[in-house]
Amino acid sequence: MATVLLDANGFKCPQPVMKIAAKAVGMNPGDVLEVTADCISFPRDIQLWCERAKKMLLFCRDEGGGKFRAQIQF
Repeated sequence: MATVLLDANGFKCPQPVMKIAAKAVGMNPGDVLEVTADCISFPRDIQLWCERAKKMLLFCRDEGGGKFRAQIQF
């Protein structure tokens, strides 16, 4: 199991989710992808992506200042 970091700051919808989808190709079962983003729609977008991709959203939290941090388990 590995934890992979993805910085999606500075990108606006739908780019953060597109970056997650691209990174997902190389992820193995049990791996965790930790994403940081500053897109206002990121919490909703990542939740929907996880539901559609059948991945577990461990958390998505507001870090303050318009920044979010989330973890997805594959």
